[in-house]
Amino acid sequence: MTQSWRRIGEVAQRAGVSVDTIRYYEKRKLLPPSPRSEGGFRLFAVETIERVRFIKQAQEIGFSLDEIRALLTGGGVGACAQMRDLLQAKLEEIGRRMKGLRTFQRTLTRHLHACEDELARRGAAAKCPVIVEISHATRREVKK
Repeated sequence: MTQSWRRIGEVAQRAGVSVDTIRYYEKRKLLPPSPRSEGGFRLFAVETIERVRFIKQAQEIGFSLDEIRALLTGGGVGACAQMRDLLQAKLEEIGRRMKGLRTFQRTLTRHLHACEDELARRGAAAKCPVIVEISHATRREVKK
């Protein structure tokens, strides 16, 4: 069976990334070293397109390139267990982030209500309660 090869521009285009991304993935050892044509062009196996798509999708769901490289070097039950562990860690990380975002959402909602109340009570004479609160907090920090 003969190997079908593609040049870097075609791989990049078909995978939906830039040529620089392909070079970067090569440098980070996420892609196997590419042979060169007689003219010096990088040549990639057709399967590289799917590999690059996998890398991009894994990045989109929160995996680092180091984590992706570890996944790509594995196989079988070990890779499955490793993927499970990484997914569990990502879910825990997302849970922490979501908790922080919910806290931030409550803070922003409280500030929004304070602004609406101030504007309703004082109209054009309103002083932004959020700015007042931040400036008082800043003064307290400076005094410490």
